[in-house]
Amino acid sequence: MILLILGVLLWAGAHFFKRLAPARRAAMGDRGKGLVALALAVSILLMIFGYRAADGAFFWGRHPATVGINNLLMIAALYFTSPGPKKGALFYRMRHPMLTGFLLWTIAHLLVNGDVPSFVLFGGLGAWAIAEMVVINRAEPGWTPPEKGSIAKDAMFLVASVILLAVIGFVHTWLGYPTFG
Repeated sequence: MILLILGVLLWAGAHFFKRLAPARRAAMGDRGKGLVALALAVSILLMIFGYRAADGAFFWGRHPATVGINNLLMIAALYFTSPGPKKGALFYRMRHPMLTGFLLWTIAHLLVNGDVPSFVLFGGLGAWAIAEMVVINRAEPGWTPPEKGSIAKDAMFLVASVILLAVIGFVHTWLGYPTFG
């Protein structure tokens, strides 16, 4: 469980670094981008290995209803993490579509994974996404939404999200985690 917790903390720390220590991050210049990317890669590895090795109490599992809700939330999560909200006409005024999509991803996974390691991983990452939105809003209160795009862009990115969900579902199933019931 320690690796999992360290991975979540490193993920959050690497993302908050720019906000918590802006002078230090600015002094690092372009080299800082590489170090942050390295920290994020290490955090992902820690989360993967930590999650696979972690053990904890089990409270709920997959149910046909939660699997269906999970998959619908995942389509929304994939859409919001795509360029769709900023280039389309439906959600262009949303300030944090990518973080919202990430939060939906964590909620979707908690619906079908009701064990302590999942609470640490998905709950921790969900808490980070919320905190990141709050920190960004406080640091940059004067935000202007992008220009309104077209419904065609929304449709294009929605179709891409459905296709991507099918690919992700195939990979999950191949790894032994069936996603479609």
